[in-house]
Amino acid sequence: MTDAHLRSRGDGDGSKRDLTYPPLPEALVVPVYDNHTHMEIADGGDGALDYREHLGRASSVGVRGVVQVGTDLATSQWSASIAAREPRVLAAVALHPNEAPSLQEQGLLDEHLAGIEALAALPRVRAIGETGLDFFRTGEDGRDAQVRSFEEHIRIAKEHGLALTIHDRDAHDAVVEVLDRVGAPERTVFHCFSGGPDLARLCAERGWYMSFAGTVTFKNAAPLREALLVAPRHLIMVETDAPFLTPTPYRGRPNAPYLIPITLRSMAETLGTDASMLAAQIASNTELVYGAWDAEPVTVDE
Repeated sequence: MTDAHLRSRGDGDGSKRDLTYPPLPEALVVPVYDNHTHMEIADGGDGALDYREHLGRASSVGVRGVVQVGTDLATSQWSASIAAREPRVLAAVALHPNEAPSLQEQGLLDEHLAGIEALAALPRVRAIGETGLDFFRTGEDGRDAQVRSFEEHIRIAKEHGLALTIHDRDAHDAVVEVLDRVGAPERTVFHCFSGGPDLARLCAERGWYMSFAGTVTFKNAAPLREALLVAPRHLIMVETDAPFLTPTPYRGRPNAPYLIPITLRSMAETLGTDASMLAAQIASNTELVYGAWDAEPVTVDE
C-alpha cells in the first residue's frame, strides 16, 4: 500500500473510533460475490489488511469473489494488476466523478481517460466504473467536466462490451438524463443504490441493476428498504463499498468483503425470504453482469 491509499478519518472532534475489524459473521450456505470493493484503501489503523487477507476472510464466510474498483488511473491500474493474478478478483476501472474537475483544470482529463480505455481491453477488467455524477462535493463549476467524463466512460463501456458501474450522489435526475440521452450500456449497475422506490421503479423499467451496500441496514434508511422491496429480484446485487459503509451493528468500524453476509441477511429479512434463496439469485445476477470469475486464466505471481 502507498500513503495515497490510506483512508483519512478526520473526525475533527477529538473522538477515537474503534478501528478494529468486526468479527467474522456466520458463513453463508450459498456463496455470493461482493460486486464493489476498494481493497487498495488501507483501513483499520495498525491492523490494516492486505488484499490477500481480505480475500481469505471473505472465502471463509462464503464470499467467493469480488469486483475490485478503481477511482483514478493509479487505483484502476492496481485493480487490473490484482485481477490479472488473483482468481477471486475481477476489476472495474474508471475516474471517479470527483476526479474529473481537477483533471480538467490540469489539462489531464483526456490523457487519463485514454489510460482507462487501455485498461478496458484487458481480459479480467469487466466493468467501467465507478463513474457517474456526484453533486454532493462538486459545485456547479465542476459539473461540465463530470458530465463529459461520464459520457466518455459510457462510450468506453459500450465499445468494449463491459458493464457500467454508476456512482450517483445527489444527482439521480442528472444521471438518468445522461444515460437516456447517450444510451446506457446493456449492463448498467447503480452501485451503492441510494434512491428511493421511485428511482428503483425507473431502474426496473430500464433493466438497470441496483446494488445494495451496508446502508440498507441503517436504522434511518427506510427509503432504501422500500426501494429494495420494489426492485425486481433479478436486478439486485450486494456490495460492501469497503472500507466504507460498514453494516449495522458495526457502523463506523472498517468494512471488508467478509461482511457481505450481514448485509445479505438483512436484505433477506426485509424481503421476507430465505437468505440462501436470495444468495443464489444474487450470485446468478452478478455473474450475468460481470461474467464468470474463472473465464480467463490468471498470471502466476512470481
